[in-house]
Amino acid sequence: MRVRKRMVRGFLALTIAAVPLAGCAGDKERPKTAAAKAPPVPYARDPFPSTYHAYPGVPTLVRHVTVFDGEGARIDDGAVLFADGKVVAVGQALDAPAGAQVIDGQGKYLTPGIVDIHSHLGDYPSPGVQAHSDGNEATAPVTADVWAEHSVWPQDPGFSRALANGGVTTLQILPGSANLMGGRSVVVKNVYARTMQAMKFPGAPYGLKMACGENPKRVYGTKNQKPSTRMGNVAVDRQTWARAAAYKRKWDKYEKEGGDPPDRDIAMDTLRGVLSGEILVQNHCYRADEMAIVLDMAKEFGYKVTAFHHAVEAYKIADLLKANGTCAAVWADWYGFKMESFDGIGENLAILDRAGACAMIHSDDANGIQRLNQEVAKVMASARHAGMPVTPEHAWTWLSIAPARALGIDRQTGSLKPGKMADAVLWNGDPFSVYTRPEKVWVDGALLYDATDPRRRPVSDFELGQPGMGDVK
Repeated sequence: MRVRKRMVRGFLALTIAAVPLAGCAGDKERPKTAAAKAPPVPYARDPFPSTYHAYPGVPTLVRHVTVFDGEGARIDDGAVLFADGKVVAVGQALDAPAGAQVIDGQGKYLTPGIVDIHSHLGDYPSPGVQAHSDGNEATAPVTADVWAEHSVWPQDPGFSRALANGGVTTLQILPGSANLMGGRSVVVKNVYARTMQAMKFPGAPYGLKMACGENPKRVYGTKNQKPSTRMGNVAVDRQTWARAAAYKRKWDKYEKEGGDPPDRDIAMDTLRGVLSGEILVQNHCYRADEMAIVLDMAKEFGYKVTAFHHAVEAYKIADLLKANGTCAAVWADWYGFKMESFDGIGENLAILDRAGACAMIHSDDANGIQRLNQEVAKVMASARHAGMPVTPEHAWTWLSIAPARALGIDRQTGSLKPGKMADAVLWNGDPFSVYTRPEKVWVDGALLYDATDPRRRPVSDFELGQPGMGDVK
């Protein structure tokens, strides 16, 4: 017993004596740095991910057709083969694989599906009643926390009208322009779906809708609050970007070093995404001088303006837009409906293109989206009258690849190139004729509209009995 007690006392003495030695050894081996902090826990960049799955299609060969490839090339007596949702081959005299559907396109035209960079379908759906007005959160000049996708109603009959009448296969849905920072946009495939997530374009970057000029100063000036002037618009923008830069620094530090995470701010999350280059700025702006100011503000805070929308006076600063790599999404000839739109000209788009700036057509309208091909035809007529002829195959770039690039999805869609999504339209004549209509529309190689097949014509509760619908069973 005495021996056992002596052994225990000896063990305790050795243990106590060893403690400071272990502590010293530990101090030498483990430097006192931030590495001991908890690792950062990243937050979901998109908590509402796409669940889009392409409709099933069949291998299809369209031959003996005039092809506009969407990137400026034309193929007479051409052929396009697509299968498994992708374009397989483009050229002439292509062979059809076994079991493929073969369509004779003699006298017809095949183009990429139209991409509309500026739409409010789903957020301002039909019927156009107050209960459906969900595009403008006009309660504060900065509402970067709202996301357009959370207002999208997939049953809006405008989607099927854009598909069947306009050949639109992809579109960006934006918040309205009441606010300086109106919230996030979303890019969708124009397919029939029950949920927004099932339309959401896989992997497409988000956009931030911004606005300058008359709209925000009018909306908030009448409420006797800032901004009520153009200088007020810029002041609120700059103050907001300064806050966003500070927010980004905190989160960047946390994600690099760990520790306690900063408090989340949903609006600042979006602006941080812009400053990090993950979210694209889509800016409603009319006047040339204001666009120049916005470009300077973007340089001040280190972000990029991807595109100015409407951009009625963009032709005045085509060189500046080109130098900054900023696109202009414009109408053909809408002008004069308010003071900042007074200097519009029909040659706007053609002048931008001629100067080497990124330019495209857009709709901003549930009816206009159904005839964007005709809007481009009007631009071509204005340009020709001004001595700037534009070939039809080049003009189609304004409808497909240019907006796809401005949305960051040009590697997936926007042209008929092997490996890209088989988003295509077969037109029953010259697509720039007022008499021409889509005959067939494919999205990811699936035939979603066929003018010759009543089963593939869009019908909704709000369209029953409409003229031209026929006896649809």
